[in-house]
Amino acid sequence: MKLKAMCAIACCFVASAIALSGIAVAQQQQQQQQQRNAGGGQEFRQPTPAKDATTMEIPGVIAGGLKWKLVWQGPDNADGLVGGSDGGIYFAQEQPSTVGRLDPNDKFSIFVRDTHGTGALGIDYKKRLIGVERTCSDPGGHPDQCHEPAELVALAPKWEVLASKYQDKTFWRMGELVCDSKGGVYFSDDFGTYFVNASGKVSLVAGKDVRTNGMMLSRDEKTLYVTDVKKLVAWDIQPDGTVTNKRDFATLEAGGAGDGMAIDSQGRLYVTSGDPGIQVFSPEGKFLGVIPLPRSSSSIAFAGSNKKVLYAKGAGMSNPDGTEYRTPDGVRNNAKAIYKIDMVAQGFMGRPK
Repeated sequence: MKLKAMCAIACCFVASAIALSGIAVAQQQQQQQQQRNAGGGQEFRQPTPAKDATTMEIPGVIAGGLKWKLVWQGPDNADGLVGGSDGGIYFAQEQPSTVGRLDPNDKFSIFVRDTHGTGALGIDYKKRLIGVERTCSDPGGHPDQCHEPAELVALAPKWEVLASKYQDKTFWRMGELVCDSKGGVYFSDDFGTYFVNASGKVSLVAGKDVRTNGMMLSRDEKTLYVTDVKKLVAWDIQPDGTVTNKRDFATLEAGGAGDGMAIDSQGRLYVTSGDPGIQVFSPEGKFLGVIPLPRSSSSIAFAGSNKKVLYAKGAGMSNPDGTEYRTPDGVRNNAKAIYKIDMVAQGFMGRPK
């Protein structure tokens, strides 16, 4: 009996030790995850080095044998490019919380400050500059300590909140947006894709099952397109701005994952896809070709005189000596470079984006 009791006690001690060990491991894993969430110890991938990029002809879109012109680069990010009425462009700089501007002669200036980490831009029918906030949720910072909800806002000429909740739930780390011509805005965050009408009513377009990263409207605003990793998804837009008839529209045949989008005067769609470059599709969803960019592509906009110039943003930048700009281990590299190139195609003139 004593032997059985001793064995039972020993087994209890062993089980307790195993349980405590499991708890310790779980706590250690949780701490490591929290460190990764806070940017501490996280391994951020450095941008792909710049490469030579010469265009191949895409009939009606771009001539062959062209090179991109570098017009801006910096360590403080650039996202959500949108063309201005003067032919220049605006771009969001999330980490310094500013909006940068390049005039038609490529002169840089800061257009808006204190943007709450705005990370993408649009211009609406009132000519307001619209932005999606990312507040303090940057993965390279301390998102676990971030308690400021994101909002869809007008940044200029005056600050105004356009959408702050959906069904009493606040937004978190907004991604992309596109403005229609009736006062509505389609936008996304980590939890879904939404539409807010001119009266401020927010409706759901899609949940997390669609990983929206880029958005665009057809010329007649009867179709909404979004990128969903390796494909484009489309919906029919109803008169009130809500959507129906979700369907797969096209596949990124050159590889990569879809990001920013643009549309030209013929209804062709331009989709950034990382290292492969900018993939071009017909209004019917047929793949027409790819425009390579020197750096991994993620945002584009038509601008310039009569929207005959395509601007594109890529990840990374060069130091003055020509070497690649690099950050220390565990520090996110937010450097970006903006390029432009002359096009055969013309951007759609009916909307800024």
